[in-house]
Amino acid sequence: MKKHIHILGICGTFMGGLAVLAKQAGFRVTGCDANVYPPMSTQLAAQGIELISGFDPGQLDLNPDLFVIGNVVSRGNPLMEEILNRNLPYISGPQWLAENVLRDRWVLAVAGTHGKTTTSAMLAWILEHAGLTPGFLIGGVPENFGISARLTDSPFFVIEADEYDTAFFDKRSKFVHYHPRTAVLNNLEFDHADIFADLAAIETQFHHLVRTVPNAGLIVSNARAAALDTVLQRGCWTPVEKFGDASGWDIDADQVVRLNGVVQGKLHWDLLGEHNRQNALAALAAARHAGVPVAHGLAALAAFKNVKRRMEVRGVVNDITVYDDFAHHPTAIATTLEGLRHKVGAARILAVLEPRSNTMKLGVMKAALPASLQAADQVYCYAGGVNWDAAGALAPLGDKLHVATDLTQLVTDLCHAAQPGDHILVMSNGGFGGIHQRLLDHLPAD
Repeated sequence: MKKHIHILGICGTFMGGLAVLAKQAGFRVTGCDANVYPPMSTQLAAQGIELISGFDPGQLDLNPDLFVIGNVVSRGNPLMEEILNRNLPYISGPQWLAENVLRDRWVLAVAGTHGKTTTSAMLAWILEHAGLTPGFLIGGVPENFGISARLTDSPFFVIEADEYDTAFFDKRSKFVHYHPRTAVLNNLEFDHADIFADLAAIETQFHHLVRTVPNAGLIVSNARAAALDTVLQRGCWTPVEKFGDASGWDIDADQVVRLNGVVQGKLHWDLLGEHNRQNALAALAAARHAGVPVAHGLAALAAFKNVKRRMEVRGVVNDITVYDDFAHHPTAIATTLEGLRHKVGAARILAVLEPRSNTMKLGVMKAALPASLQAADQVYCYAGGVNWDAAGALAPLGDKLHVATDLTQLVTDLCHAAQPGDHILVMSNGGFGGIHQRLLDHLPAD
């Protein structure tokens, strides 16, 4: 029997996925979190993982061999304080993953401000379609797999490489632990204002990632992202393939894919938006490095079903379609709206935004929000969780703006405003109080 690990902060997407991998690897896994609730609690319980609500120091009686610490845990946490007081062994989630899962594998890591989850899902699916049965840890649930993490005997492992910090005792980005052979740098903008002072601080972390990629590996980098050029100019010891312009991987309006000007094939799928076409290029390039011909990659993408909460249709009532999308950064909001607009043409789009990420709550991105929402016909902003003036910040939207601090009132207003043929696009990186189902339950049936 392998050792027993106890995971603090187990219900986060990353740590929950790590728990699943550890269980599949033969470890005894228990864990705790402040809020133990579905869907993560249900997924973990189905794996036979014991969950404890809260951080009571009495959990030390479990006597695990090692405590694995999620970055939600900070000093002052009662269980963590007792671990420190007793000098018990602990490790961060990313370091545990590197030492116990990734060390002897060909790691394909997908980093970037936007599109990490979708691109990781595409890449894992391309490898799966090619018969390579990769392991993976993804910050969402790819519809093709129905799970966010799995361990296999394959040498290939796809991981969503997050730039957020590792733990309270390790302020480096998570991805510096992963040591990829294939690294995708999807894009780079300022985000995570709660831990990064400015864009340069994030560029430094990406530079640290680049330093870990071997010269026998490959870096796939977005040619349209100036910040990534800045990162690579600081030092690069690995071959680089660019995507997004004619000098490397490119895709035209007819979805014909070219590499160095040579046609590779055509992309046939139903995904919306230029951002997803760029994500596809990155995935194709990374998969090619792992030995998958581009034609096979394109065939796989034709059967790609995307990730839950990425323009996911949650239901249709009286010809009113309700979508769920994870967009919470102005760039992601703009590209999501652009994709939906391209699909629905002149039909009305009612955009519903919850500024919920730490960066959004701080108001760092508020000046960029009005422009990002311009493609919507009506904008509903739930301001119940922010301490800045949402109405003032979004005032450039004029008469199309509606701000509410009461979620029930927001649902009522939306249901009164919606008309047959409308598209309600809900954007949040949280549960948003179950607004999607509430809308579907209360929209007039005829």
